[in-house]
Amino acid sequence: MTLHPKIAEALASMPAPPPGPPDPQVLRAAEEAEVVLPEERLPLSKVEDVKAGDVPVRVYTPEEADGVLVYFHGGAFFLGGLETHDHVARSLAKETGRQVVSVGYRRAPEAAYPAGLQDCYAAVRWAVENLAVEGKTLALAGDSSGGTFAAAVAAMAHDDGFDRITHQILYYPSLDLDFDVDRYASLRENAEGYGLETAGLKPFNAFYLQSGADPADPLVSPMKRKDLTGLPPALIVTAEHDPLRDEGELYGLRLKDAGVDVTVSRYEGAGHGFVQHFSWIPEYHRVFGETREFLNRR
Repeated sequence: MTLHPKIAEALASMPAPPPGPPDPQVLRAAEEAEVVLPEERLPLSKVEDVKAGDVPVRVYTPEEADGVLVYFHGGAFFLGGLETHDHVARSLAKETGRQVVSVGYRRAPEAAYPAGLQDCYAAVRWAVENLAVEGKTLALAGDSSGGTFAAAVAAMAHDDGFDRITHQILYYPSLDLDFDVDRYASLRENAEGYGLETAGLKPFNAFYLQSGADPADPLVSPMKRKDLTGLPPALIVTAEHDPLRDEGELYGLRLKDAGVDVTVSRYEGAGHGFVQHFSWIPEYHRVFGETREFLNRR
């Protein structure tokens, strides 16, 4: 299937990126300029900014919340935040009926590895201690680099004997930070013209890698983990026109081979980032309904 026409139209209208390496401050400002005004946001029963220890989190409570979903935003480990992904967290809360904890973890390059990952894990521990999760869902979810963190935190919790996590939901995750273009066919197949481009993977992730994150470390590249047994049931959402598509789908196969209950769902016509940028399109908004169904059936 070709790229969805509304996505193609939006990409065609975007200005060319400035020359030279990415500038975190410039890119953050551009992303934050697109944030929807508070009065225009999806209403929920309660939205509250609090601290999970030292970590800022935003807690979204829908009517009759049943369980908790801890959400890690994407942004190549240096972009994104509570505001830029507020609409994703609101949709997750409304459509799944879970209380959502969106985590404002520390970002590269200001914070060296593993600061952001530690913040995500700390927020999960805080949720167990402070929210009503006893006997209920405690899910992790993340998009792109947030999916990296979700997979890594699930592994950390398993290794620590912390068995409270019931689900992991990875939206077009970045699972292998070795960006050799011959590792996955989708890195060549979807190299250009679909938003995220293969040539941009190294420079955009450089801030994280240069802060001390080693691509050979399974907590940096969850694909490198040898033993995937015992990890929580997983929903892995991929996009047809995403350079990262194949690593997400391979991770799903490896989880299945390890005995983990896995659903891999490819969204045709979509590119990387569609949950954040294009979930207003009905064909892609259904990702929230699929997330709800995944949480409900287990």
